[in-house]
Amino acid sequence: MHVPLKFTNHRIEEYALRVTYRPEEDTGTIIYNLSLIESRDLEFTLSILKEAHTTGTTISDRIRVAGPGEVVDGYTVPDGRYGICTMCSITLDALLLQHGIPLNPIGGGIVEVEERVAQRFTSMILYRDTTLDPLEVLISQEATSILDVMRHGNGNILANIRECHMEAESLMGMVLDELSTMGFSGVLDVGAPNVPLLGVPVSPQYVGVAIVGGTNAMAAVKEAGRPVVTRALKGLIDIQEMGYLEDY
Repeated sequence: MHVPLKFTNHRIEEYALRVTYRPEEDTGTIIYNLSLIESRDLEFTLSILKEAHTTGTTISDRIRVAGPGEVVDGYTVPDGRYGICTMCSITLDALLLQHGIPLNPIGGGIVEVEERVAQRFTSMILYRDTTLDPLEVLISQEATSILDVMRHGNGNILANIRECHMEAESLMGMVLDELSTMGFSGVLDVGAPNVPLLGVPVSPQYVGVAIVGGTNAMAAVKEAGRPVVTRALKGLIDIQEMGYLEDY
């Protein structure tokens, strides 16, 4: 039996509709990314994750560290490795949908940053045109300079963009403000109706919203020469399984 190809925009929609996370109660499921690192690199990786959160290049301070032999969502972490679960930025899309905000995920790409301000997308992979996660592809292309952005404010980071209907613009602003008080960070820019955002066109009557990629910190670890394998959009995990960076 042939299973039809599933493009990334459909995977995003499926996962987003299954998210049950309620930030105000800290309950329910979120979408997570899973990265595997060498056991010897754990301390270094945690320091990069903390730095990334402090500099706003990742979306959340929630994390799960799984040791060798531990099972994460049916996957057993191999010997000599640690599994690092981080929140996927598509979780934010799910939260916007829960509030009744109509949106379309557009794609993921590389954003050029100058003096800590996002300037433009320099490359973009549209979700509707790929079966792979765009940020995973771009990490493998070594197209980022996230450590430079974290430390000097200039370089290239991973980000994604979605469009929300302009009728829901004020509600979207309220939801994003509310989330920022609960430890969420990483909203790069919100556009105006019918106007391209960071060089990416949006549909008529829609507003673009650009958010940093949830895999930036792990891409930074890879930039530093440490072996990392990352699977973005890995699945759903209960938020109660995720601790806080400050606890590590």
